[in-house]
Amino acid sequence: MARQIRKSVALLLLTFVPAALLVAVGRLWTSLAVLAALHMAVLWGTLAPHSRLFGPVMRQLPTSQRDVWLTIDDGPSADTPALLDLLDQHRAKATFFLVGERAARRPELVQAIRSRGHEIGNHSDTHPSAWFWALSPRRMAREIGEAQRTLATISGASPRWFRAVVGHANPFVAPVLAEHGLSRVSWSARGYDGVSGDVERVVTRFSKGLKSGAIILLHEGAAHGHCTAIIRRVLEELRARDLRAVLPS
Repeated sequence: MARQIRKSVALLLLTFVPAALLVAVGRLWTSLAVLAALHMAVLWGTLAPHSRLFGPVMRQLPTSQRDVWLTIDDGPSADTPALLDLLDQHRAKATFFLVGERAARRPELVQAIRSRGHEIGNHSDTHPSAWFWALSPRRMAREIGEAQRTLATISGASPRWFRAVVGHANPFVAPVLAEHGLSRVSWSARGYDGVSGDVERVVTRFSKGLKSGAIILLHEGAAHGHCTAIIRRVLEELRARDLRAVLPS
């Protein structure tokens, strides 16, 4: 992994070589423009959930059927039991992207997710939403690795999917994912349900993206307390559109 991290950092540093060369030949303003463009590219790669600058990321479910992939972040939480019942009612399957520390406090919910036929994904150990994009190699390895070990121990199976916190990335994410056999997953449909509890407004935001092959980003345990109601309405919309929530093969 150390070799992969050094390679990622080296490639990132090489992007600044053109600007340095322009300074050397006296093209200061051109150099500044190039440097600004490179900074914007790095910023895009860091903050844009779908950017592949720092490694591959899945944003669509490959399918020729009317299938979608429900992904539920931030659990386990007090919402989990109700969500499992709701998914059963709609004969829907989902991947729950769990936070390691929260899973350790509620192992019975992790086991319930698995026993009901759903999948568990890695969503970091402590969910450092403000700083995930800026984590050092050592801290990144700890966030992903500790969650992977915790979830594997509790559930009996190692997660194969990783959802980056807030969708952010940096050069140190991909090497850690490779070490643990994880693939990074983004999304193609979101309604900002993690921050807004206005059920109909959130579902309206989702509506454009609810189509075959969509990866749907949902949340549980949000402070507004309406996650279950939102997911119920999303499931109703899927049924109305003859879309089926499945797990990726």
